[in-house]
Amino acid sequence: MKIGVSTLASNGKNLINFLDFAEKLNIKYVEILNEYPNDKIDKDLLKSYSIKYTIHSPIADLNISTMNKSIKEATINEIKKSIDLAKELKSNIVVVHPGRIAFTNRFFKSEIINLAEESMKRCYEYGKEKGVAVAVENMPNMEGFIYQDPVKLNSFLKDNNMAMTLDIGHMNTYDPKLNSYFETVKHIHLSDNNSDFDHHYPLGEGSINFKEIIGKYEEHDYHGVYVIEVNDKESIIQSLDYLNKF
Repeated sequence: MKIGVSTLASNGKNLINFLDFAEKLNIKYVEILNEYPNDKIDKDLLKSYSIKYTIHSPIADLNISTMNKSIKEATINEIKKSIDLAKELKSNIVVVHPGRIAFTNRFFKSEIINLAEESMKRCYEYGKEKGVAVAVENMPNMEGFIYQDPVKLNSFLKDNNMAMTLDIGHMNTYDPKLNSYFETVKHIHLSDNNSDFDHHYPLGEGSINFKEIIGKYEEHDYHGVYVIEVNDKESIIQSLDYLNKF
């Protein structure tokens, strides 16, 4: 298994300190959330570590499915910057959110789904040019988010030869009984919850049967990274201990 950790656990603090922390734990992969303050880091300094990177495109104030054309274009441009960063860091994965429906646009769901799919295809094509996979993430059960259902997301991505980031915590909030294998999955996020909210608990602290779900992907020769996406460093250590038990 390739185990990585997300800079979400750095709580917005110095990225270099977080990379030092990851190296001391002998973690080989770090997923950089490519927004402030991580977007200011020296790329040559990142390359000086033995760590391999995956990139999570920025999500704050952005939305690829918005009906506001200026915001949509700005969001796509920010995703393209993350793809460029991934290429420079020799990473082959950029995680992208499919977007959300603003309260005032709640009557136009089908139009917004179409906008999201058009935007995802544009990002995919740009990534393809750069040799980077754009892996669209299934969303948690929260008001406004589209593509909460990983089955529907998998179907769309399969039809368009695209990749998925399967967030197991998100899937548990959508349907705790859902533990299917999806053939489009190229990247996986790990965090725990009790299906009531996307808490990003350390693994083993909620109700998710990770052994069963991960087992399915290992049986299908999954070659991607499992990224632990929790809230702090202590939760990373707890999650690593949990994974080491099986």
